[in-house]
Amino acid sequence: MKKSRVIQLLGLIVIGVLVGFGYTNREKTNAGQSITAVGSTALQPLVEAAGEQYSSNHAGVFINVQGGGSGTGLSQIQSGAVAIGNSDIFAEEQSGIQASKLKDHRVAVVGIAPIVNKQVGVSNLTQQQLIDIFTGKVKNWREVGGNNLPITLINRAQGSGTRKTFESYALKGHASADSQEQDSSGLARSIVASTPGAISYVAFSYLDQSVQAVRVDGVRPTETNVRQNRWYIWSYEHLYTGQRPNQLTKQFIDYVLSPAVQQKLVKQLGYISVHEMQVQRSAAGKVTAVK
Repeated sequence: MKKSRVIQLLGLIVIGVLVGFGYTNREKTNAGQSITAVGSTALQPLVEAAGEQYSSNHAGVFINVQGGGSGTGLSQIQSGAVAIGNSDIFAEEQSGIQASKLKDHRVAVVGIAPIVNKQVGVSNLTQQQLIDIFTGKVKNWREVGGNNLPITLINRAQGSGTRKTFESYALKGHASADSQEQDSSGLARSIVASTPGAISYVAFSYLDQSVQAVRVDGVRPTETNVRQNRWYIWSYEHLYTGQRPNQLTKQFIDYVLSPAVQQKLVKQLGYISVHEMQVQRSAAGKVTAVK
């Protein structure tokens, strides 16, 4: 009887250890997982919002989203330091990036608009005036029909995809003059709002009542005009991964491309679904109609 009792107790102990071991392993497997996405601040609001929704539906999964600009996102994913590199530009456009080693996931389209301080007195510029302002040829707003205020350029930092897109399409490839530089679209907007005479550019998702969005050649910066390429200052929003992203990363990207994000968050945050574009643009900048 005593021997049987001892055997029963030993059995219970072994079962307890195995159950405990299984529980611990299950915790490590299903909880405490994370993805880090770094790069474009124009894309950051969408990835953050999608990450919050995804985490709320997947207990123990955390999506860590950081800015730094598209150049940072591309270099970080190329080095393997992060799971996702957020970018406003094609990897082929960034110096030092081997695009063939990365996988491109286009998740949205973003329009980019010039913005000015409300005291400037200008709401429309020709493309040539925009080029002259950003290259430093025009230095006072009265030269382009505005108030007598000196122009203050606020640029995004080198490596910013928003800056590269703006210089490529708004400035026809001209490099902007040296000026104050900001690391994020939010900071650029804030400084323009508080600095008389200031001009910069931000993604549509950052447009608000604190600044004046500027028409170019009479065309308004709207989603409809972007879809038709009437407003040509736009770019794809890319989530770049390695060629073989892990399962968690693939699942999150699939979620970003799902109707829950594409039909709701994308529109709510001022982006355009890639499925709604009437044109497509290649890495070389060639625009063709979507068939």
